[in-house]
Amino acid sequence: MRNILLLSLVSLVLGSQIAFSQNIKRPDTYNYNRGVEAIQNNDAEEALEYLNKELDDNPNNGYALVWIATIRNYQEEYGRALTAADLAVKNIPKKDKQYRAFAYIVRAEVYVSLNETEKALADFSSAIKETPDDTDVYEKRANLYYYMGKYNLADKDYQKIISIDPGSVMGYMGIGRNANAEKRYSDAIEQFDYVTRLASDYSSGYSFRAESYLGLKQYDKAIDDIIHALDIDGDNKAFYLMQQVADSAMVQLVAKMKIQSAKYPNSDYWPYCLGVVYERSGAYHKAIEYYISSQEKDLSPITAYRISNCYSGMGNFPLALEHIDHAIALDSTDYDFVMAKADLLYESGDVKNAIAELDKYVNHDPEFYGGYYRRGWYKDNSKDIDGAIEDYSMSIILEPGYAYAYLGRGDMYALKNDTQSAKADFQKVIELDTIPNNGSCAQYAYWGLGEKEKAIDFMDKVIAIDPDNAGNYYDAACLHSRMGELEKAVDFLRIAFEKGYRRFAHMEMDNDLNAIRQMPEFRELVEQYKKIFESEIAEDIAADVTYEDYIAEIPFTKEDGVCKVKCSINDLPLYFVFDTGASDVSISSVEATFMMKNGYLKSTDVIGKQNYMMANGEISAGTVLNIHNVNFGELNLNNIRASVVHNQTAPLLLGQSVLNRLGSIEIDNVRGVLKITYKKKIEKSK
Repeated sequence: MRNILLLSLVSLVLGSQIAFSQNIKRPDTYNYNRGVEAIQNNDAEEALEYLNKELDDNPNNGYALVWIATIRNYQEEYGRALTAADLAVKNIPKKDKQYRAFAYIVRAEVYVSLNETEKALADFSSAIKETPDDTDVYEKRANLYYYMGKYNLADKDYQKIISIDPGSVMGYMGIGRNANAEKRYSDAIEQFDYVTRLASDYSSGYSFRAESYLGLKQYDKAIDDIIHALDIDGDNKAFYLMQQVADSAMVQLVAKMKIQSAKYPNSDYWPYCLGVVYERSGAYHKAIEYYISSQEKDLSPITAYRISNCYSGMGNFPLALEHIDHAIALDSTDYDFVMAKADLLYESGDVKNAIAELDKYVNHDPEFYGGYYRRGWYKDNSKDIDGAIEDYSMSIILEPGYAYAYLGRGDMYALKNDTQSAKADFQKVIELDTIPNNGSCAQYAYWGLGEKEKAIDFMDKVIAIDPDNAGNYYDAACLHSRMGELEKAVDFLRIAFEKGYRRFAHMEMDNDLNAIRQMPEFRELVEQYKKIFESEIAEDIAADVTYEDYIAEIPFTKEDGVCKVKCSINDLPLYFVFDTGASDVSISSVEATFMMKNGYLKSTDVIGKQNYMMANGEISAGTVLNIHNVNFGELNLNNIRASVVHNQTAPLLLGQSVLNRLGSIEIDNVRGVLKITYKKKIEKSK
């Protein structure tokens, strides 16, 4: 993400250099040019190497200094960035207004990162004086005003943007966003209406207007805008609002999303979105049904993860583990999946392997406090007191504001009879966790300090906020068990089970329940719900759809250095270049015309138009098709996105719209075969 931010600023500055005055002499040395070139190539370390060499030769080169400040800022080295930006402002020639504005902007952004907003505003204002017609600087200052809550000042900057460039959407978007923040939703809608007229394909106009409609509780209009924004480019804000509106207008939302799914039968996106809203509502079986439909169109690790999450929400940890392993097989580089697997192993009672998975996670990201906390919690519940204290302490060092780490360490100190250290940690929990909500832990800290009434009052407030949350009743059972109020503890545990609590392995390890563990009422209750749980798991396993690895060997020939495979497109046999760099199946207009004339394609198969970049860098307009069937070797895939490039010499390419459905690909040049490992759906009989 930081690289993207760096490149956006770089492109902004380099793009503006075309118009600089001919009498401004900018550096043209070898080291400076190589440094700027490295920035354009997104290689920060090489850029710093050359730019620092430039400063060795020319210590007052303000241009080199401003680029160094830019890099240091996005590396979060704010002290170095500020020093370089100060020197850049002093050394860039006064007549070079564009680069002086650039230096002020960089220094302003450093000040923003340091929470010195007044200094940041002063520098943005200085940049505006240098380049008063640059709308980007007004937008940056307006954005800072927005986050400071100074909406009237932000509006003035957005109005200025409109006066400079009335065809740009950004001024209207900013005024609309400010109106939303002040809950002036009708005023906001007026701005976003104009945005959608200016740029009908700009998704944010619709997603922000959806937020306004939600504020007015006009759910039908909000849903229409959310779907429109998602349809344009999968707009992130719209995706978030989609989940929010599901809480109030689930039926309407689902109906309109099903229409989208029917309109685009080869799209994996709309079944995925349906899965997300059903998962949010707790309808896990329905969510899984749609996620599987999405998986059949595109094997996505995120979708496999969400299926796992649904099974976890139902307490079915064996199937959850199976699907998180599927996610890891599809993308072994995403360590969030490793964290999820660790949790599932723990919930299955396999603490040893859960800790081993967390070891992998911590080794991968040693600066993230959450990995240490989670591993400490596993150790805590497996009686490794010293190991838990070590991990909790590391979590606190990395994130001093995380209350649960203090609570865990306080409990461990209490077990070691270190009452002074335990008391200090419990007091810190109460200092940090002041607002009762799902996941609060101050109730335990109050009890640890001997303040029983405050503990009960806090716990009652947590339950009142979300009375349907099974975990809150389990927490109440743990609290009352700690207090020795055994019958109340069992009563709360019963409610937790009734509301869906199924974490039996955790219950067996949880020290909080030691006081009630031997009670006949406790054992009978657990046994009753374990039977229900086992029955639920059996039903899920019988109905589950899983995938097994298969290897297909596809013969290929080599022509002019490329692999060609025999492939049928809607039953028409053709030879395609096997191209991992191409986005879609690609055919030339010659083949497309033949297919249309001879019934291999229908007019209804035409989806739309899109521009494509050829291998030589040229842009060529293309038509997007839905191919009903692609078959090569033993692989048979349905509803594949394809492009017709309107260039008669364009090669036939077998690209990512097919390859994404498969797994690993190995080219065996000796035998002349492509070895493709793919996932084959296995439906389990009931």
